[in-house]
Amino acid sequence: MKIKVGFFYGGRSVEHEVSVISALQAMHAISKDKYEVVPVYITKQGVFYTGEALLDIDNYKDMKALLQQCKQIMIEFDGNNRLLIKYPLSKFSNNVITTLDVAFPVIHGTNGEDGSLQGYFESICIPYAGCDVLSSALGMDKVVSKKLLKEAGIPVLDCIWFYSTDWLKDKNSIIEKIEKEVGYPAIVKPANTGSSVGVKKAANRDELEEAVNEAKSFAHKVLVEKMVVNLREINCSVLGDFESAKPSVCEEPVSSKDILTYQDKYMSSGTKGMSGATRQIPANLPEEVSKEIQTLAVDTFKTLGCSGVVRIDFMIDRDTDTVYVNELNTIPGSLAFYLWEATGLSFEGLMDEMVKLALKKGREKEQLMFTYDTNLLSLQGGLKGGIKK
Repeated sequence: MKIKVGFFYGGRSVEHEVSVISALQAMHAISKDKYEVVPVYITKQGVFYTGEALLDIDNYKDMKALLQQCKQIMIEFDGNNRLLIKYPLSKFSNNVITTLDVAFPVIHGTNGEDGSLQGYFESICIPYAGCDVLSSALGMDKVVSKKLLKEAGIPVLDCIWFYSTDWLKDKNSIIEKIEKEVGYPAIVKPANTGSSVGVKKAANRDELEEAVNEAKSFAHKVLVEKMVVNLREINCSVLGDFESAKPSVCEEPVSSKDILTYQDKYMSSGTKGMSGATRQIPANLPEEVSKEIQTLAVDTFKTLGCSGVVRIDFMIDRDTDTVYVNELNTIPGSLAFYLWEATGLSFEGLMDEMVKLALKKGREKEQLMFTYDTNLLSLQGGLKGGIKK
């Protein structure tokens, strides 16, 4: 019997369309001999749909027509199975569409990559691919992840961060602190977006204010760090879990500007996602630098407790040859399959490894104790002081 894998994608995220591309790539790559694919598309309003029409990317050009061919669903756990239930419910027919054995989230950005969807999977007791709730949340928050990596001795750029409310209350003191401790040029980022969304360079005070105003429209927390002027960007993927993790070859994405933008990553590649962006694989690096980056990638992966496949983005300061971890992508664009193909693992093989890791993680959770075999409420006097009515 085939394992039923539900691919969850789309979602309430500014990276919605990128998620659709990545998920369709993954669903077409996975072995149909081993797995039954169940697409679960989440609209920008957070409504769940399923249906065969979701497997054709051309259908997404007319979303209204596409959703009319699909069934709106909700997911229910009956104690044994995770059921995809047709919604609204019908009194006169069976509402169960199918069941799921494994969930495979392919949502980039907020409300999917940040641990919220993973928490939902935990609540319905379904094994799922990729990072868990904590590592997803850590990977998504650039400020917190920087602090943890720095504590672990992993090189990251220092930054100044603040909440958007702090900026509204006293932006002048924040600007003065940035100019004193960071200086220009600086890079301004929302703390919890990916795909370079909301990231801008600031070469002076006017540009800084403009960049912060844009960044805080995407996140309540904003960070500012010193821009590496003579920059080289290198990416490396990691596959595995806390017991065993291995790095891919390194890649060097090619930017049209001094920082890699959303347009560089996606708009120039049509519907190919990150796999269609301009890049050099493997990156033209000295062997010792490649090994340093691969070691740092695995260390980053394990420090943040990751699982499945992630992509770690690095910066090299050409002036000092210093390597920095830039950020972590716990659900990378195109699932970084192009890096693994260059390493010797096919996209189909990557999907197989991801499902195996999901099932392994599920088995490990089953061995942990989450409840005691007792009923405290049945004990007389079990509540100190009793309950007053």
